[in-house]
Amino acid sequence: MSSFNLKIDLTWRDILNRTAIILATVAIIVWVMPRDTHLTLKFEKNTPWRYADITAPFDFTVYKSDQVVQAEMDSVMRDYQPYYTIDKGKDATNVRRFLQDYASGLPLLSADYKSIIANRLRSLYHQGIVDTKEPLGSETDTTRMLRVVDEKTAVSIRAYKTLTAVQAYEQLVGDPALVKHREAVQSLNLNDYIEPNLIYDRERSEMSRQELLASVPRASGRVQRGEKIIDRGTIVDEQKYLVLQSFLRESDKRHQERSQLSTTVLGEVLYVLLLITGFTLFISIFRADYFDKLRSLGLLYSLIIIFSVLTSLLVGHSLLHVFIIPFAMVPIFIRVFMDSRTAFMAHVVLVLTCACTLHYPLDFIAVELTAGLAAILSLRDLSSRSQLFWTAAIVTAASCLMNLALNLISTSSWSQIDRYEYYYLLACGLILFCCYPLLYILEKAFGYTSNITLIELSDMNKELLRRMSEVAPGTFQHSIQVGNLAAEIARKIGAKAQLVRTGALYHDIGKTVNPIYFTENQSGGINPHEQLSCIESAQMIISHVTEGLKLADKYNLPGVIRDFISTHHGLGKAKYFFVKWKNEHPDEQIDELLFTYPGPNPFTKEQAILMMADAVEAASRSLPDYTEQTIRQLVNRIIDGMLADGYFRECPITFRDIAYAKTVLIEKLKTIYHTRISYPELKK
Repeated sequence: MSSFNLKIDLTWRDILNRTAIILATVAIIVWVMPRDTHLTLKFEKNTPWRYADITAPFDFTVYKSDQVVQAEMDSVMRDYQPYYTIDKGKDATNVRRFLQDYASGLPLLSADYKSIIANRLRSLYHQGIVDTKEPLGSETDTTRMLRVVDEKTAVSIRAYKTLTAVQAYEQLVGDPALVKHREAVQSLNLNDYIEPNLIYDRERSEMSRQELLASVPRASGRVQRGEKIIDRGTIVDEQKYLVLQSFLRESDKRHQERSQLSTTVLGEVLYVLLLITGFTLFISIFRADYFDKLRSLGLLYSLIIIFSVLTSLLVGHSLLHVFIIPFAMVPIFIRVFMDSRTAFMAHVVLVLTCACTLHYPLDFIAVELTAGLAAILSLRDLSSRSQLFWTAAIVTAASCLMNLALNLISTSSWSQIDRYEYYYLLACGLILFCCYPLLYILEKAFGYTSNITLIELSDMNKELLRRMSEVAPGTFQHSIQVGNLAAEIARKIGAKAQLVRTGALYHDIGKTVNPIYFTENQSGGINPHEQLSCIESAQMIISHVTEGLKLADKYNLPGVIRDFISTHHGLGKAKYFFVKWKNEHPDEQIDELLFTYPGPNPFTKEQAILMMADAVEAASRSLPDYTEQTIRQLVNRIIDGMLADGYFRECPITFRDIAYAKTVLIEKLKTIYHTRISYPELKK
């Protein structure tokens, strides 16, 4: 028998394996964490701010809205004057060419029209013919100006007074002096003598345009470092909206300007490594039996990895609210397979790890820790499937209440509360109802046995139990009685009552192979051991352990049930036949292993309880009379003998537990075998 603090001797290979598990866990979690650290906040005007309070971590400029900036740009662009360079020789060249082409006269027109057309051409060139009016905008805008550059001087003229080549031609042929001879004038191909003399200066015009646009200020103010930007629940008005947009813009700019990937990854590695290492130290110190088993570590770290990866994917791709992830599943699973303290510590580590991926994690931590505590408290004693469904409902209610409390603290009215967060929490509650099928998957994957499985195995309609009740009814009744006694002891000393009860039902299942060789199944005074030697009888009795293990393998019973079958006699002897052989052969030596059970001795508290309850219940049937003294003497003699033989040396059970076990057995046996009164007969 050992104390609570189990000393586990780990080899270098064991240490390396556990170190590799820790490093692999840290590497996977950090690897999937979102690398893009810019803020992804969603908000709208005239709605409450749903996130935590924000204080400016740096100085930044408050930028005007795009609409305001565009309006100001449109305003200054009204003063925009594109530049055109004048070609002074263009009018003289084209008029001279016209006069030369028609020196012999104009067809269908008198000679006077030649000078009229020449004068009109000079007038058009003096008015100005532009190559394009595209920079001027609307032609009907009489306020627009353009600047005509003549060598070193620039003169502003009204844009609407200038003409394009097409407009100049139309004006020429439509001149009052020429309109009555329009067809004759059109036959002269006068458009050949109309060319733009105002050439658009694109470079100078664009420079002027950029100077005007640059004169529009983009900023409307500045926020100093440490200044409060917004409080949770505050309505996002126009000014707050601009400040928040500017804050996000500056954050993205800073993120792009400096390469902080290496420092970010280093910080994430250090953060996760500290959490996982601390959790591992907790297990190694306070839950050494879990630390000794790789399957236990595998379950714990697998759950942490899976939910951390889900959180990183959800946050990294901005898919849904993180509240939709059922983090409470982790403490539920660990509470079912292990214990409450380990479940809570694992949940804390998971929540803190996932909080690293969020920009404002305080609300997340408060809500998820509340959900985890509610899950652990509601599963204090899992005894039915319906408890898992009640747990899902309790966790959902606790999460919503905590989130409501945080909202009420930070908002001034009910209308400012974001109802979508509660939709996600309700959806998370629905996902928690999937715990039951996932529980079965984890049992098979990691070799655990939940209380629900034990309850199912305790069903008397199970094939093995039904068969035992039919072919070995005495053993069946003995197993039920042992289960009741053992469960009562387990509840008294804080052991697993459901586990030891189920183990008691199956511990003698091997007796169904040859039931007649066991006294509780014999009737009519027939004892087949009278035809066997002591060694053969002992081997027949001992075989119920090996036969029970074969049946356990055949019917796929969990490993914890197989352990009850193999340890309920430990390395003890079939004492009746061993002592009988010794008495009959006092001078002979024999291999005592022929009378010894294969074992091993109990190595858990529940197995020790079953051994005590089994031996005491069987021996109590042989008492000549049932008084408190005889029962007490029987219980003390059997259990003290077990202690003396060292059956509990490898078992974490204390003398205090054994004392409680004795008390429970004595009281229960007194109740079972209490004296009954004789009923009188009716006189005729």
